[in-house]
Amino acid sequence: MTPLVRYQADLLLRSQRWLPPVILYVVFLGVGVQSGQPVLNSLGYTVAALLPVAAWLVRICVTGEPPAARACVAAARGPARAHLACLLTALLAAVLLGVVATVVVTIVSAPASNGHRVHVAPLRAAAAGLPAALACALLGTAVGALTSHPVLRSTGRAVPAMLLGTLFALVLAGSPAQAAVDGLVTGSRTGRPPVELLPLVGAALLTTAAFAAAARLSGRRSP
Repeated sequence: MTPLVRYQADLLLRSQRWLPPVILYVVFLGVGVQSGQPVLNSLGYTVAALLPVAAWLVRICVTGEPPAARACVAAARGPARAHLACLLTALLAAVLLGVVATVVVTIVSAPASNGHRVHVAPLRAAAAGLPAALACALLGTAVGALTSHPVLRSTGRAVPAMLLGTLFALVLAGSPAQAAVDGLVTGSRTGRPPVELLPLVGAALLTTAAFAAAARLSGRRSP
């Protein structure tokens, strides 16, 4: 699997199709995260915005190859493994982006709760933000896997489904992403950074199931 992931990562970097979602994410954070804001609130904003970016990265990765090249890779390594490599590449890119954003936002934000009443140690804030970022990266790629080729082949259906999926993942009660973001926002009110791994575990399980389903369907619908 490693050579396939390496191949997909190289394809992603060379295509420069990752630039629009990453630039949009940076601009979004530049507007919404200001120096001196409470760190946990800023981290909640940061990880929530990562979810649609992760889904977008999946769409970029699974559509990055020309049809002939995709068919060759599928014939050589199997369509399911080839598709799984695309999904893992998108996940790794989203995780890397989330980790960098979490570190930068922790540095520029104020180490305090809402109203600057309680001091929040930056290391503890980062320790709370990183699992939340990973949970949103995982769930975003899960949404992308279920709303991209080969699950949905029509762009007219796939893009609205991806947008709705990311919205539901952020607002529905019980969603790992919603729990992760809500934990950071609640922690900002109390001054106690949450140390919750349950949303991360839930996101990992959902993502594993989504990846398995998409890879299996890729094998059945392989050209």
